[in-house]
Amino acid sequence: MKTLSQSPTDPEFVQNPYPFYDRARGYGDLVYWDEYEMPAAVSHEAVQSLFRDRRFGREVPAELEVEGPAHLAPWLLVEKHSLLEAEPPRHTRLRSLVLRAFTSRAIAALAPGIEDLCHELIDTFPQEPFDLLDAYCIQVPVITICRLLGVPEEMSPHLLRWSHDMVAMYQASRTGQTEDVAAQSSQEFTDFLDEYIGKRRTEPRDDLITRLIAAEEDGEKLSRDELIATCILLLNAGHEATVHSLGNGVKTLLETGAGAESLMPDTIDNTIEEILRIDPPLHMFTRYAYEDVELYGHRFSRGDQVALLLGAANRDPSIWNDPDKFDPTRSIKTNTSFGGGLHFCVGAPLARLEMRIALPILFERCPGLRLAEAPEYSNSYHFHGLTKLMVQI
Repeated sequence: MKTLSQSPTDPEFVQNPYPFYDRARGYGDLVYWDEYEMPAAVSHEAVQSLFRDRRFGREVPAELEVEGPAHLAPWLLVEKHSLLEAEPPRHTRLRSLVLRAFTSRAIAALAPGIEDLCHELIDTFPQEPFDLLDAYCIQVPVITICRLLGVPEEMSPHLLRWSHDMVAMYQASRTGQTEDVAAQSSQEFTDFLDEYIGKRRTEPRDDLITRLIAAEEDGEKLSRDELIATCILLLNAGHEATVHSLGNGVKTLLETGAGAESLMPDTIDNTIEEILRIDPPLHMFTRYAYEDVELYGHRFSRGDQVALLLGAANRDPSIWNDPDKFDPTRSIKTNTSFGGGLHFCVGAPLARLEMRIALPILFERCPGLRLAEAPEYSNSYHFHGLTKLMVQI
């Protein structure tokens, strides 16, 4: 297995990681990424296979668990009870309970409100150049998830800050200050939800928090810590990825000139899948090996980690012709951008719904929309999103 060196915080890499992925794929399905000190799956076949392979998972093997540092206790408590970090049987129970509340009916019911929200936001666009991320791409998903959870919309600035601070823990640029801020925001987020969930226990409403409280499987319900962790996960994952997907999507549509013709009712779904393929919002997931196993010429021992590089898998030329070209007519049967296997994103239907509504309305209402500045990606690998998106209508 070839060892490659590439700093994930290098500015050139952050702006365009795809040449590194191309180089890595040239050495096979797996390479050893020196900076991360672990093998990385770079082919579509390897990434998809590892997503489905139950010999690998998210949860730390029991013998490798260590007590985290005291200063991170609030953040670690949320992580400990997160669906994202669990494996069966705990994952099976948690996901089943969440899906009982996070229903397709509840998601579909949000559509009219999302449409109205998009128009309301566009009505406030200024004539001079402005940041579309702040004005639109952030607002649509965060307000939508507030409505879904039943949280007051005026809380959205706090929720955004807490979310950004917490997910920064997954970034390659993480520092000691990142940890302190994440711990503080985790505690504030937990305290807010603890009080709010208490209100919903005595004053139930038609919202996701109430449904999560009521959800039951074989006599079991979500514990207090599980409820809080689930609400935080749904908000963090439910808006962070969609913000990046919308921003990256608008950037791609404007740069390629695809525009409104690729956002018609009969083309929008293909276009969304191609946006997610060519520039996904998240570029890396990691897994632990649960047993000794040999794959792609490498021997994994129990406890070894492997990185699954979604951005590399999505541009594998063995799967797609001309993979670096944005082609909204491309047929995509399997999109790795929302993960796979047991951990396939529960919020994927909501993210797709938001994109299906927000993008066509934006380009219909703003036919002259154009870039005012060259967009730049933030130094936040393994996330992949813009720092701002300056446009003019």
